[in-house]
Amino acid sequence: MAGKKNRSFGNVRTLASGRFQARYRGPDGRLRNASMTFATKKAAERWLTLKEAEIVRGDWFDPDSGSVRFAEYAEQWVEERDLAPRSADLYRSLLRLHLNPTFGDMLLKDIKEPHVRAWRASRRKSKVGKSTLAKAYRLLRAVLNTALRDKLIRENPCQLEGAGQEESEERPALSVAEVFKLADAVPPRYRALVLLAAFGSLRWGEAVGLRRRFLDLDARTVTVREVAYELGGVRFGPPKSKASRRTVQLPGLIVDDLQAHVDAFANPGPDGLVFVGERGNPLRRANFSQYWQRARASTGLPGVRFHDLRHAGNTFAAEAGASLRELMTRMGHSSTRAALVYLHARDDRARELADSLGERAARELAESADRVEEDPDEADKEAAAFDEPDEDPPSAN
Repeated sequence: MAGKKNRSFGNVRTLASGRFQARYRGPDGRLRNASMTFATKKAAERWLTLKEAEIVRGDWFDPDSGSVRFAEYAEQWVEERDLAPRSADLYRSLLRLHLNPTFGDMLLKDIKEPHVRAWRASRRKSKVGKSTLAKAYRLLRAVLNTALRDKLIRENPCQLEGAGQEESEERPALSVAEVFKLADAVPPRYRALVLLAAFGSLRWGEAVGLRRRFLDLDARTVTVREVAYELGGVRFGPPKSKASRRTVQLPGLIVDDLQAHVDAFANPGPDGLVFVGERGNPLRRANFSQYWQRARASTGLPGVRFHDLRHAGNTFAAEAGASLRELMTRMGHSSTRAALVYLHARDDRARELADSLGERAARELAESADRVEEDPDEADKEAAAFDEPDEDPPSAN
């Protein structure tokens, strides 16, 4: 090696290959090489000038930062957050099935936008559900946002427009008659579960985790304070958010069904579960799904999901005149965006509103015509009034 030249900041030396290497001492006192070599000495010196300016501006970035495997950092990310058990389970599932196979062994600093774009394209080709893919992308973006704040990466490579948006297909709301058809079609042990999910706007975990002391049939209320989630076995924990902790008023229509269910099937005592399996164990999706599938088939509603019962109940509440705030409280949502999803009325309700609007307009039009016939002179005066010049606008002073 020959040809070493000292500078006030850094130095350039000639390598045996004939290329030039730039070196500098960073703010941390460590001597560092440029990440590449240069064809000319001038190019190497120009790089050192830019690096010096970067340090002076306070924009210097430690090139060794981000030398952490994504899988390790993501697991730590999950551990450090105060997540509900179900959320933590979901994140770990997304990491295991969708993110770590591609990014797990990559260093944070090596993950670039083209990698993210290629990952998303491959997931779409493998027919991963749109909702699942959007959740996985949002998790990747959140983990890397934290890495950005930790100054482990210069920028977040998750810059794909719309990749984190869930484009779930809008589902039609069940009618009241269809809800009762489904309730009639499941075994008697689960009839009240169907009705409460619909008319109480409860999620599966909220209904399955309900204890007797939180169901007040005299006051006609159900209170959500604990939810069931499946992680190995059925476990119980707090609701996923503060807004989910709520008390929902129930219609008298289903109180008798609920009372009959509690008397016949609920576990005893104030902490007894309201909905259990035939042996008194916590209810699991897999056990209930066989009855739900049969009920759907027998009622001619093969595509209905259990969650559609909650959607139907929210729609019933909206059609009954609930305000947006009342819907948010009833549903356990803290954002208006989430609540608005359930404000879409059924086609027949929209038609009913349109007919009501037309009838009202027709009545007012008829009343106006009657006034003209009774007092034509008054009508002429009203018509003439439109020819009068407007009054002077009020003074700005």
